[in-house]
Amino acid sequence: MSELPVPQVAAVGFGQGAAAYEAGRPSYPADSVEWLAEGLGIAPGRRVLDLAAGTGKFTRLLVPTGAHVTAAEPVAGMRRQFEQVLPDIEIVDGTAEHLPFSDDSFDIVTVAQAFHWFDLPAACREIVRVLQRKGGLGIIFNERDTSVEWVAELSRIIRWDERGTWQVPYTVEVDWAARFAEQPTGFGPMEVHRSSHTQVLDTGTLVARVLSTSYIAARDKPARDEIEVRVRRLASGFPERFELPYVTHAYRCRRI
Repeated sequence: MSELPVPQVAAVGFGQGAAAYEAGRPSYPADSVEWLAEGLGIAPGRRVLDLAAGTGKFTRLLVPTGAHVTAAEPVAGMRRQFEQVLPDIEIVDGTAEHLPFSDDSFDIVTVAQAFHWFDLPAACREIVRVLQRKGGLGIIFNERDTSVEWVAELSRIIRWDERGTWQVPYTVEVDWAARFAEQPTGFGPMEVHRSSHTQVLDTGTLVARVLSTSYIAARDKPARDEIEVRVRRLASGFPERFELPYVTHAYRCRRI
């Protein structure tokens, strides 16, 4: 199957930055994963689609549940990274708006760090289509905790406040429970779980984390190099290993 259309900044950025994404992006806190698994019934015998799976950061946390996991990811570079890390998990080319699966194929769909890229009405129609009746949807996001001053400075370095300029539809202000309640989605009320999380990393991993950001990865090498220099300067006085704090938001609901 040919690569399906995705926003250009995501296709280019994640395609070029797939290795940095795998090296630099954090995992997810155990309590959030457990909350999703328990509430959605992710367990042996259940069929789970991890949608927009990227390099499998969340997919690999689903494997120990014993569920039958399938992944979908539209960016070829991300799929290649995924296949290196999770060679035994099937991953297919597909977007949230165009899923290559028959009706009622899955019991649960999960989406980690990606729902902001979707066309909400079209994506919900497709997710509802491939879900069994009463099937579950789980969404999870890690947000950098900018209440910590150096993390706030990191956001300034990467010009996070200007992400709209780079056509990135992501905003930490999105309340997905409210968004789902605003329009017909085919899902019932959404529950919310919030947690904290830390990523232990060194300066090189922090650089990879920054360079995996879609709109940065999509820029030319001189621009990426300039940002890398500034990130290394920020971390110059840090210990060899340090913590990047996150706030994690998880959501779960069921198909009506």
